[in-house]
Amino acid sequence: MTVREQYAPGPASGAQVEKGGEKWTLILVRELRHPPEKVWPALTDPAQLREWAPFVVDGSLGAVGTVNLTWAGNPKVIETKVTRADAPRLLEYGDLRWELEPLDSGTRLTLWIKIDRRFIAWGAAGWHICFDVLDQLLNGTPIGRVVAGEAIKFGFQRLNAEYAQQFGVAVLEVAAKFPAQH
Repeated sequence: MTVREQYAPGPASGAQVEKGGEKWTLILVRELRHPPEKVWPALTDPAQLREWAPFVVDGSLGAVGTVNLTWAGNPKVIETKVTRADAPRLLEYGDLRWELEPLDSGTRLTLWIKIDRRFIAWGAAGWHICFDVLDQLLNGTPIGRVVAGEAIKFGFQRLNAEYAQQFGVAVLEVAAKFPAQH
C-alpha cells in the first residue's frame, strides 16, 4: 500500500472563523516540523505548490507582483496581486495571508483566507487536507495533491461535517458540487 493510499486526515482542529458579511475569514493554524526557510518555498514556488495547494500559479509568489492563479475545480484564471512577500515570515496575495512563526520545533503556519460564508466548512476541510499533504511533502514523503473531487476519497465529507459543527453552520452537501465523484 502506498503512502497516499494510507493517508487519512485526523479530526477537525486548528481552525476558527471570524464571521461578518458574506465573506468570512477562515483562520487555520498548523505546526510543522520544519524551519520557516524550508516552508517558505513550498508556499511560493509554483512547482512545490502544484504538489499540495488547491490552486496553480504561473509564477513565483515569493515577490511582490502579479501572477495568474487557477483554483482546482474551476478553470477561470484569476489575475492575482502579491502585495507582501517578506521571506520567510509573511506572504499576502488575493484573499490569502500566510504567517510563518519560527518555533524551536519548526514553524507555526497560519493562514487567513476570506471565503463565502456558505462554503466556510468546505474551505476548512479542504485546507486541512492540503496542509496534511504539505506536511508530507516537507517530510520528504509526497503523496500528491488531493483537491476538489479527489478529496472526497480522503475524508473530506467527515471533515466538512466536523468543521460545520464547530463553526455552527449547516453542512453543505458535497454531491451538489461534485456529483460525478459521489
